[in-house]
Amino acid sequence: MTVAFANSGGTAVRSGTVTLGTHIIDLLGIDWATIRATEGLPAPIAPGSRTSRTWTVCVDDWRVPLGMHVETRVVAVDWS
Repeated sequence: MTVAFANSGGTAVRSGTVTLGTHIIDLLGIDWATIRATEGLPAPIAPGSRTSRTWTVCVDDWRVPLGMHVETRVVAVDWS
């Protein structure tokens, strides 16, 4: 999953975390479970600049029965 980050503030972002939520969805669109993973923010991010980062998201195969699929979304970003 690739996520783009933009710093529109006046100071550099020096650290932080991004929490990714991988949702296990059945054929009818019902969300059965969410697996969360927390990763480090690609810091520093200078004022007025943009950066992106790609993470590989893994889910145990037993968590995704036949006919279901996964969708990964950014749940939260915390920076300082």
